[in-house]
Amino acid sequence: MTFSTVKRFIAGVTCPKCSVMDKLRGYSEDGINFRECVACGFKDEMRVVSAPREIQTRVNTAKDNAVHRVDPIKLIDN
Repeated sequence: MTFSTVKRFIAGVTCPKCSVMDKLRGYSEDGINFRECVACGFKDEMRVVSAPREIQTRVNTAKDNAVHRVDPIKLIDN
């Protein structure tokens, strides 16, 4: 994730220093990503190595890869 040079708020994130929510801004300076808190003045360099791997669910799995289980049933009339 790369930020722009314009400081923008990051929604839903809490500050690691003061634990206040929705006060962190993200921005880029000389190609380095930073986050800073407007409430307490905390500033930190963000080091993002790679994007997290997405967990495989039924929503993002292709239907061709889905395993179909077929169980025969026998209907009994009383």
